[in-house]
Amino acid sequence: MLKKILTAGNGSSLLHSRWRTITNRCSSTTTSVSSAVDSILLRSLKEHYLEISKIEPPPKVNPPNSFSVVKGAFESTGPVLKRDYGNEEIVVSVMKLPNIIPGGGGGGGGGGDYEEDDINQLLIHVVVSKPNRKESMHFVCGLYPDAIGIHSVSLIPRTQASQLLAAPNKYAGPTFQELDQKMRNTLHGYIEERGINESLFCFLQSWLYVKDHRNGLKWLKAVGSFITKPKSAQDVPQ
Repeated sequence: MLKKILTAGNGSSLLHSRWRTITNRCSSTTTSVSSAVDSILLRSLKEHYLEISKIEPPPKVNPPNSFSVVKGAFESTGPVLKRDYGNEEIVVSVMKLPNIIPGGGGGGGGGGDYEEDDINQLLIHVVVSKPNRKESMHFVCGLYPDAIGIHSVSLIPRTQASQLLAAPNKYAGPTFQELDQKMRNTLHGYIEERGINESLFCFLQSWLYVKDHRNGLKWLKAVGSFITKPKSAQDVPQ
């Protein structure tokens, strides 16, 4: 009887030993494959980083007179330019138009120069605020090198001025095309009198390009840092 127990015990020990060997072997293979994939990805990230870092930036462009750049604009999605007009505060935010394909237009190759046509249509949000008023006037405009067009005009709470993409919580007014021609012309004159015109294009185009370039390099570095970060104890296969 004792012999059977010992035999059974030895068999169980042998089975456990074999299972541990198989597990370790599989774990070792998985780790090896994972390391190889990480290495390939890191090499690709480094090559792409070097490629982007060689791209020539656009010539420096100053904002139009009376406008100043909002501090910290590169690190946020809020306003880029601001100015005072009498007792009014005017802020301008910018983005590419939705129909612009990322990476489209001229250039595209590594080490190439900045191409003006890469960002040739802009969407700007203009907010006009007055002291002691709970609401601000919000214009959404298409901006081009030689023209500006108003898409919509609405009143928004001043507290939402930095969240321009949020859905309106009340009636936002008629679409701009529903207004008669005289009213449309008057609204164009209203924003142009406050310096909102095609003269903003060159600065905002250059600013967007530099921001995209910086954000691209930051993203590549962040992904590389994540890949190379040492695994914690619970991530290591046992």
